[in-house]
Amino acid sequence: MGWKRLAGAMVVAGLALLTAPAAADAVGVKGIGFNAGALQPNAPTGSEWHGSYIWQGKQVWCVQYALPAPDSAVPYKDGDELLTKGGAKLAPEIAANISYLLLRYTTTKAPEEAAALAHLLHSWTAFPHNQLRYDTTDPKFLAYNAEFYFNNLPQVVRDAVGRLKADAEANRGPWTLQAKAPATPQVIGTAGEWTVQLLKANQKGVPSAPVSFTLTDAKLEDGSTTGTLTTPADGSALKVSVIPTGPKPALAIVADSPADRPVVHVPTTTDNMQRIVTTGGEKKLPANAGTTAKTAPGAVKITKLDSETKKAIAGVALRVTGADKVAPALKQDDTQLVGTDGKPIVLQTGEDGTVAIPDLRTPQEICIIEVAAPKGYEEFFDPKAPPAACGKVEPGQTLALEVLNKPNKPKVPSTIPAGANGQTPVATASFSTELRGGLILGVGSLVVAVAALAGFLVWRRQ
Repeated sequence: MGWKRLAGAMVVAGLALLTAPAAADAVGVKGIGFNAGALQPNAPTGSEWHGSYIWQGKQVWCVQYALPAPDSAVPYKDGDELLTKGGAKLAPEIAANISYLLLRYTTTKAPEEAAALAHLLHSWTAFPHNQLRYDTTDPKFLAYNAEFYFNNLPQVVRDAVGRLKADAEANRGPWTLQAKAPATPQVIGTAGEWTVQLLKANQKGVPSAPVSFTLTDAKLEDGSTTGTLTTPADGSALKVSVIPTGPKPALAIVADSPADRPVVHVPTTTDNMQRIVTTGGEKKLPANAGTTAKTAPGAVKITKLDSETKKAIAGVALRVTGADKVAPALKQDDTQLVGTDGKPIVLQTGEDGTVAIPDLRTPQEICIIEVAAPKGYEEFFDPKAPPAACGKVEPGQTLALEVLNKPNKPKVPSTIPAGANGQTPVATASFSTELRGGLILGVGSLVVAVAALAGFLVWRRQ
């Protein structure tokens, strides 16, 4: 489906190839179209022309059958909604058909489409009603004989009439324009899928329709923030890959839509001249969508080490806080990283002396504080100033922190103990004596002899 996007000068340039040369401001300068093969009874000369006219450089169509063609020297003003030639309101579906066709075909370069559009406009606005009839000679009250002219137009025009009418009935308004942001959380720098959809009155999508867009705090993958998108040819929703560049990405879109009722342009100096329609059959449909976006989450990897040996220390309890070492750190969803007690979470190092904390809000200052000294490191642990490490978590990065513990001093004894168990050994002996019977008497005599000798010595001394 094509859409009117040509500037007025381009339209005129295209028309020059399809019509005979004429003065730009002459009365009734024809644009593109066809003459019918015959003129209906009582119709003035010129009424056989089916097509567009050029008025002040614009391609226009007439909606007052049989009146004089528009004069480029005569100024026009925007009037009210388009009525029939007899002054009656258009039926809603007819008004919607006309609005759609004016949106879709007023920049056509195909003579058969221009002629078909003129035929349908006259059929819908100048049919017999009120004072309008076929048998009058007064052009103001002459009705348009649609069947007569249809039969006298070339076959290519008749085919185009059926095509345009079907197109209008299938795609007429009112249209609605929708823009939707992704339901999932958006990350700055990462593309998300937004949705744009232009819907017809039957809630089916409008195919191949241009939609202007403006992005705030976001860009397309090619870096653009403004431009034109086109709905898919099958009328499905348009998926747009949008990359947030700030915290509040937003999409504003505008599409041309058939007006609820077309607007007619009225000559300011006379009533005895054609009223015209041009781009008055459209209106601007705006739509907006927005969401929030955050920086990519970060992570922290903590390693607990012996300050001297650099060996990992397992099973150490560590508290995770913000920069003030009191408030909890924040997760990517902006909730606090707390334990079941509602206080900053406490984690424990694994066998390799490490522990990881994923999905953290960025950028954010994180502090890791030791809760209690592991065994063998109690001597240098100060509860008022426990070992800690702090750092800034950046978007999409992992912050590596090390928390060190100084081991206890070894104790040296004043004496060096002997033995494997540190105790001084004491040598001991045990024995038993067994005397046989023959020896007992000999021993007794020896005792008596010794005693006698001792007594003799004492006597001699005296």
